[in-house]
Amino acid sequence: MDFGDDLVPGSDAHRRKKRYHRHTPRQIQQLEAMFKECPHPDENQRLHLSRELGLEPRQIKFWFQNRRTQMKAQHERADNCFLRAENDKIRCENIAMREALKNVICPTCGGPHSGADDYFDEHKLRMENAHLKEELDRVSSLTSKYLGRPITQLPSMQPLSMSSLELSVGGLGSPVALGPVLDLDPLGGSSPFQLPAPVSEMERPMMAEMATRAMDEFIRLAQAGEHLWVKAAGGREVLNVDTYDSIFAKPGSSSFRGPDVHVEGSRDSCLVLTSAIALVDTFMDSSKWTEFFPTIVTRARTIDVLVNGMAGRSESLVLMYEELHVMSPVVPTREFCFLRYCRQIEQGLWAIADVSVDLQRDARYGTPPARSRRLPSGCLIADMSNGYSKVTWVEHMETEDKTAINQLYRDLVLSGAAFGAHRWLAALQRACERHACLVTPPHRDIAGVTLEGKRSMMRLSQRMVGSFCASLSASQQHRWTTLSGPGAGVDDAAGVRVMVHRSTDPGQPSGVVLSAATSIWLPVSCDRVFAFVRDENTRSQWDVLSHGNPVQEVSRIPNGSHPGNSISLLRGLNASQNSMLILQESCADASGSLVVYAPIDLPAANVVMSGEDPSAIPLLPSGFTILPDGRASSSTGSVVTVAFQILVSSLPSSRLNAESVATVNSLIGTTVEQIKAALNCGSSH
Repeated sequence: MDFGDDLVPGSDAHRRKKRYHRHTPRQIQQLEAMFKECPHPDENQRLHLSRELGLEPRQIKFWFQNRRTQMKAQHERADNCFLRAENDKIRCENIAMREALKNVICPTCGGPHSGADDYFDEHKLRMENAHLKEELDRVSSLTSKYLGRPITQLPSMQPLSMSSLELSVGGLGSPVALGPVLDLDPLGGSSPFQLPAPVSEMERPMMAEMATRAMDEFIRLAQAGEHLWVKAAGGREVLNVDTYDSIFAKPGSSSFRGPDVHVEGSRDSCLVLTSAIALVDTFMDSSKWTEFFPTIVTRARTIDVLVNGMAGRSESLVLMYEELHVMSPVVPTREFCFLRYCRQIEQGLWAIADVSVDLQRDARYGTPPARSRRLPSGCLIADMSNGYSKVTWVEHMETEDKTAINQLYRDLVLSGAAFGAHRWLAALQRACERHACLVTPPHRDIAGVTLEGKRSMMRLSQRMVGSFCASLSASQQHRWTTLSGPGAGVDDAAGVRVMVHRSTDPGQPSGVVLSAATSIWLPVSCDRVFAFVRDENTRSQWDVLSHGNPVQEVSRIPNGSHPGNSISLLRGLNASQNSMLILQESCADASGSLVVYAPIDLPAANVVMSGEDPSAIPLLPSGFTILPDGRASSSTGSVVTVAFQILVSSLPSSRLNAESVATVNSLIGTTVEQIKAALNCGSSH
């Protein structure tokens, strides 16, 4: 190998390399001492230092120049912080004065104050504003000089309040009748998803302070006793809002909330089969966060990394966006822009705190969205030194739902169970068990299939479940349309919702895809419904596409401690189905259950079983979500969502007609009726 002339003595490259010199600690110490006495040494002083330290006078000269530049930058930075604090103080005083003027009462008549003093109050405000602008211009000038680039001015600060939140929450379209041609154009699409802009340099200290306060409040909530938390139905711990307001009195408490604001606070704890470090890494990564909680998190993004702590963990602060859902098109999603702050409290004990921030979202949807705000929440993670961690989860939020919640899910949502700590921890336990199985799949089960083949099958199934959960979101990006027909508008049925989109993502069939879903209430327990729809022996009783033919389970991979948590390959027993298999995953936890399936052909199955990368295998998943109804008067009811996805055309430019919609409407209606008949629910349910 030719290294050029770098190693040739006397060459230019060699001379340039020799010119580099790192000062010793002793040299730096003496230079610093001299700098404190005389920052501008003359030529004689530099010569004396060069002889004493063994450096060239040129090196001494450059060191002092660099040190003076560094000191100047430090002073400018300190001035910048001081002026920013003064600027914030003046702005807050200005806002307080404006609010006080609105509420001034005349001492004589008790009415609104008016008179000559108004002129002086207004004049004082104008003087304050002028002074404020001068200070802001000075801070901007210093900051731009320090950063070496111009900066935009800081937008006016507003206190955290529900009225300033612009977090878009999904809603449902109004019902339409099934006509000759439906306006379901996948090319029209929905508004593109847009993240807020990264945080400006001047906003970072304010957000850091907000995150620190949120961390302190969260730790107090996580460790508080019975005075703050009360037992609710099912043994769940629910926040005593009145007590909370009396302890944490501040804007946002009961005296400041609007009449339509609903408060949800819950706490739960459990052991999970994962180390504390692995959980911290998962929670601080938005991609892993979405992958870990597909049944709750529709999507998540990291908007900005404000502080990158040690190894991305302790003292890390990030600004994130997330959208939460209940896996049904009839329940509005909840969106949050929030700060996530991670801190290692002591060896083996971590705290992660979340708190919403007010970031204006564009009003591209035409109507004001429903509002959601996360108050200080998070989790304490204690490493148990045996592969397990103890997690204490606190979920605390305020919502202002302008969109009516469907009757089927009203009790579940308003009780706080739909987005509460109990559901998060149940999903976390299941995800940790699944991850453990993915790392070390069980050796029992399929003869002749390698561990790599089982991992490949589990990765393919994980993608299938994630795609299915995302397809059920009631996000503003999804244009669900309600079809009129049997069950629409009835208390125990939500009617059929349809949505069409153009599929171009890798791992999905290319073309126009029609999604259809409906939610129904059944007077049977979640466990009974789950056991029925996941069992291959009863599949022919509800699967319309099997035409009553039985199926056989050809392989099965256990996927958790629950006996129903597994991944299976199913094969139809009639001759026409020999070329296709069905990949199915079933999973259940304390908050509900899920059965998802998708057809795959034999070549794709062989790719999976051989342990190859399954990311290119196209999947179009369908399935069921089964949730408790949340009714206090009944513990045996369940809310079941049935969802199908069908490739209408492989041509992306195709348009959907009423015939395709009518077909899928009939398909989903027949499936629902067969499930009711098999579970002895009767047509009235």
